[in-house]
Amino acid sequence: MSNRYQEILNAGIESSAAPGAVAIVVNRDGVVWEGGAGERVLGSNTPMTPDTVGAIFSMTKAITGAAAMQLVEQGRLNLDTPAGDICPWLHEARVLEGFNDAGDAITRPPNTPVTLRHLLTHTSGFTYEIWNANEVRWRELTKASSLFTLENSALQTPLAFDPGTQWEYGTGIDWAGKMIEAVSGMTLGEYFAAHLTGPLGMTDTAFSHSPSMLERAAGIHARTPDGSLVPMEIPPPENPEFEMGGGGLHGTMSDYGKFIRMILNDGELDGTRVLEAETIQTMSENHIGPLRVKELTTVAPPFSNNAEFFPGEPKSWGLTFQINETEVHTGRPAGTLMWAGLANSFYWIDRKNGIGGAYMSQILPFGDEKSLNLYYEIESAAYQSIA
Repeated sequence: MSNRYQEILNAGIESSAAPGAVAIVVNRDGVVWEGGAGERVLGSNTPMTPDTVGAIFSMTKAITGAAAMQLVEQGRLNLDTPAGDICPWLHEARVLEGFNDAGDAITRPPNTPVTLRHLLTHTSGFTYEIWNANEVRWRELTKASSLFTLENSALQTPLAFDPGTQWEYGTGIDWAGKMIEAVSGMTLGEYFAAHLTGPLGMTDTAFSHSPSMLERAAGIHARTPDGSLVPMEIPPPENPEFEMGGGGLHGTMSDYGKFIRMILNDGELDGTRVLEAETIQTMSENHIGPLRVKELTTVAPPFSNNAEFFPGEPKSWGLTFQINETEVHTGRPAGTLMWAGLANSFYWIDRKNGIGGAYMSQILPFGDEKSLNLYYEIESAAYQSIA
């Protein structure tokens, strides 16, 4: 079967799904297969290999969520008390109702305070400037910094709605990272290394590249309107003030496979326990009730297409994963966990069957049809192997 996975990956790269990609399939016991195809940078002749490091963007969210839940287990964080008790600015967050005739923002206090549960489930009201036109307008009006500057003030945006009333993808998990830092007295990266990525042996996952990671880093590419791929430069923030719990990590798919296996094994990996089994079960359940995940509608085409996984199928949200409510075409059953990273990287965790996997390409905009379909082919092959 391992040859089949590699054949799928090779064929995908040959058809320009990405300049290069790496993927891994795991089960509770270990790695079923991992491999790479293509180049780290177009024209470099440097191959994508399982130890290739990439920007995993929002695949960071599940790791931040796991760290927050460690602190919930310890009673140092609470899912349902006001998050502003930990990060005081959150008590100041206001709901943006719109703009008046003069173009000024109309805001009001929220009906309920933001909680950690809201932050972890994208029901807090915080949004992303890539997918929310009102946030873009508000940032232009107030001359607020873009989130990607990593300035603390860039997180201090209005809410799009009252907490708990809607689902919209946003910066809530960056605020969860701030809460972790506040109660631990550590930077987010220090906390991960001490309590999560370090104990799990994820030595190639960090907010900043080690020299070794930098030597193995893949470049990001852009899909142009004619379908071709070209290398692109994304300059780093000039004066970063925080580590982005919602999307700042760099890592390998080998490392992410360890994280997936920990979830599959109810909080334990090869004898090292980082979360209780009951906590993993809680994280894997729907925490948004009748609300459903909706399409991400782009207002920043260079960074994202309109994007939705399994359109037409109902999806809920756990702590901190999308959950499909029905079986879908790849073969994954209802209740499977998943999410993605901006540069078209994806993962899934199927606790029912005890399998999962991750795929990393490094291309923009998000929701690239070719890259996503290549990932789906690998996932489908995993289900065919256990049918």
